[in-house]
Amino acid sequence: MSLHKVFVYGTLKRGEPNHHWITDTSKGLSRFIGVGKTIKKYPLVIGTKYNIPFVLDSPGQGHNVVGEVYEVDESMLHHLDILEEHPTFYTRETEEIELYAENIRSECWIYLLKKFKPEMLEQQHFADYSSSGDHGLVYAERYQREPSYNYKQDVMP
Repeated sequence: MSLHKVFVYGTLKRGEPNHHWITDTSKGLSRFIGVGKTIKKYPLVIGTKYNIPFVLDSPGQGHNVVGEVYEVDESMLHHLDILEEHPTFYTRETEEIELYAENIRSECWIYLLKKFKPEMLEQQHFADYSSSGDHGLVYAERYQREPSYNYKQDVMP
């Protein structure tokens, strides 16, 4: 069985609204490896009226983004691709991640937003995402969103 390491930085983390996706055994296998951060700096922003976290593909700007590393099988990776709308919205790429506990670096998949409006770079950049953070930008789950609203229009050029 082929296993992959995936770095999650937003709503898939423990305690966040979409964490159930990565722990749902009907979608495949996943195992929490540890907490880490990107070696490169990236802008992590919270955007749209639904307060969705995005890591913008603009290396060198922002912060070393903090997140969690999971080891997943092919089936789980496929389901994460569906959630993240890879490759039409987010793009899944490999990135070097430093795992805190082991103090080692590891290549992991990360979902980056490649096509975004330039003004998104002007938004506040975060190092560590939490839907219940001091920023007050609570994530709106899909069932809470207007069915006719296309959030991509707020993000993509």
